[in-house]
Amino acid sequence: MTEPSSVRRSPDKAARRADILKAALEVFAANGYASARLDDVARAAGVAKGTLYLYFADKQALFEGLIKENLAPIPDLALGMLNAFDGPTEDLIRALSGVLLARIQTPPVRQVMQLMISEGHRFPELAAFHYREVVTQGLEVVRAIVRRGQTRGEIEGDGLLRHPQVLFAPVITLVVWNMTFDKVAPLDERRFADDYIALLLGGLKGESA
Repeated sequence: MTEPSSVRRSPDKAARRADILKAALEVFAANGYASARLDDVARAAGVAKGTLYLYFADKQALFEGLIKENLAPIPDLALGMLNAFDGPTEDLIRALSGVLLARIQTPPVRQVMQLMISEGHRFPELAAFHYREVVTQGLEVVRAIVRRGQTRGEIEGDGLLRHPQVLFAPVITLVVWNMTFDKVAPLDERRFADDYIALLLGGLKGESA
């Protein structure tokens, strides 16, 4: 079992919680969800196991904390951009794509996404939590973007309303591809995202209802 690096102990409650989450991500990433032990998380965080339970009831709650910390803020960020954006919907989608790509390139977000992809099917309660807390909100933001584009005459058809997951597809592809082939044939993530968005926008402009 891989031992994660220790995390410096912080006296502040919020900082202590952050230390525990950081240690948990190291342990989950190194060993997988099933094999991760709370003893290892406590040791890496520099706290007693009893202290860990003051913040998280069990291992599932700890993993859910990682989802809330790293993935749940992304739909809120996208919604804020949508509400504040005045330009063409095409520019909005490109801007959101850039922000989302920057987020998934940060190690904690990338690691949590990789864990969800590799472990979610084995632990349906975690997948359900992720879907409820992150995915549903993200899908609604996409639908709001599409409705905005339709109202402005910039998007034709309802395909993206029926399947808003299409807008997330390049993110999942990038993460899965580079998880699997990073040492063999890594994708240039920025260029891949740009090409995908160009193809998507071309389709949206010409799609028939």
